[in-house]
Amino acid sequence: MDGRTYFHDEGIHVKTFDNKTVFLTGAASGIGRELALQLSSLGCNLYLVDIDEAGLRDVAQAAGNKVQVRTRVCDLADPAAISSMLLDFDRNTDVIDVLINNAGVLYYGATHAMSQQQWDWLMKINLLAPIQITNHFLPRLMERPDAHIANMCSISGMVAGGRFAAYHTSKFGLIGFTEALRAEYGRKGIGVTAVCPGPVQTRLYEAGVAKEKGRVPTPPAFLCASAERVAALTIKAIRRNKRQVVITPIAHGLFLLKRFAPGLIDFANQFSRKKKRRQAELQQKELERLASKADPEDVNSRRVA
Repeated sequence: MDGRTYFHDEGIHVKTFDNKTVFLTGAASGIGRELALQLSSLGCNLYLVDIDEAGLRDVAQAAGNKVQVRTRVCDLADPAAISSMLLDFDRNTDVIDVLINNAGVLYYGATHAMSQQQWDWLMKINLLAPIQITNHFLPRLMERPDAHIANMCSISGMVAGGRFAAYHTSKFGLIGFTEALRAEYGRKGIGVTAVCPGPVQTRLYEAGVAKEKGRVPTPPAFLCASAERVAALTIKAIRRNKRQVVITPIAHGLFLLKRFAPGLIDFANQFSRKKKRRQAELQQKELERLASKADPEDVNSRRVA
């Protein structure tokens, strides 16, 4: 597999970023920070959102004073806090040209061990917050030339594995939402892009809630893209109004497998050397359960016979 990046479909182009106003979530670190810095270098005015106040302050300073930069601390798991943040944007910013829903969190661990609170927390940040923010801005975006929406969806929104069920669910949903937006609003002049990177060198894995001994297994560095590269390719995709961009060779390989040989992925997920042993243990427990519920007199009569 080569190291190229794969784009899908073209439409309206954003010819320039100069003096555009960009609303960006998850801006304090990782891909969001790189997006903020690269967009500011292109002349964009920024409204940056994150729960990390110190990180926001740092990226605002790094963006320099050649563009307007506003920051807002917001917990995207709180719909009321989002509404307050959007009201602040409306009061202080005349227009919006580009919306980038970048913020995301993950949970690692057995799905049956997840609490409803953990499910709600992840789904609110990864899926419901982008929906709430996008719905708020759609009327204003339709009034702007070259308006664009980019959602950070992940290859995890196309191909699923074990122990990340909530994350996969949120990203599958975000891809569906993005495709629906493009189908509906592309004809109204709004560009929409689903950005689907593979593993990226960010703090996402540190922010995950691990079931086992406090750590989320992280992919090796050679399989990961840098946050700087993902940000650059996201901006390129926005400029060219790409429907979808798949980043990193491993992400493209999984994309092709899911499309042309889904059975191989299913086989890999189903394969386990412990599976037969576990099935045998469960069958033995079921026999013991049935035996314990049997009528004692009937059991004794069978023994005598």
